[in-house]
Amino acid sequence: EQHAVTLAAGMACEGLRPLVAVYSTFAQRAYDQLIHDVCLQNLPVVFAIDRTGLVGDDGATHHGVFSFSFLRSVPNIVIFSPKDENELQAMIRTAFTIDGPAAVFYPRGHGAGVALEGEAALLPIGRAEQITCGQGAAIWAIGSMVGHGKNICEKLASFGVEAGLVNARFVKPLDRELLVKTANGCKYMVTLEENMLAGGFGSAVLEELQAAGILGRIKILSIGLPDCFVPHGGKDDLLKSLRLDVDSLAGRIAAFCQT
Repeated sequence: EQHAVTLAAGMACEGLRPLVAVYSTFAQRAYDQLIHDVCLQNLPVVFAIDRTGLVGDDGATHHGVFSFSFLRSVPNIVIFSPKDENELQAMIRTAFTIDGPAAVFYPRGHGAGVALEGEAALLPIGRAEQITCGQGAAIWAIGSMVGHGKNICEKLASFGVEAGLVNARFVKPLDRELLVKTANGCKYMVTLEENMLAGGFGSAVLEELQAAGILGRIKILSIGLPDCFVPHGGKDDLLKSLRLDVDSLAGRIAAFCQT
């Protein structure tokens, strides 16, 4: 992995646009090369990072749950995470238009089953997608959690909570304009990610709201993985044990919105 990233940096120095395809857990091995050989030089290398989030039967060593945290602090890089396979192809295409490094994080397993567009779209950098609007709560989800978010919003309605859903699309840069708009339009905000809470997507949202001066005017619940190593197990079982399945999430958010 270290050699592959350094090789890609050399190729980029010679005018090529290399793509490095690697598991999230193995990308950790090339962290130094990613920082110094690629990002420090602001080279146009695209990272397609598979196995982001919980990987189930691949085992404890292969969970890609540090993905957002270990890369978000590095300057120059754009970080994408798609909600489905059609958005994945759009992000890959968009990544190749960036004059600098980009990383697309996506999960193991099957996609959502959506139809692929004949020609992948180009996405505006740092622009989130407002899926639904709600006056009670705003749910900002990233990657695999966007699909959960749709089901959660339906379940929250049965608890009397009107929730809107935003597909963040980007971990870096965040859509500050939409983030501030949704924060000003509701009392509760929830972030959802299949990543460690420490330093992850939810942390990025808190930092943006603090910088915008509105952090103290809204109640925020950050949901992700706790500070522990996740063991081997089927993904559905692991999500339930971590209270990250749809039913558990809906209950947690409904209780939060009643505080």
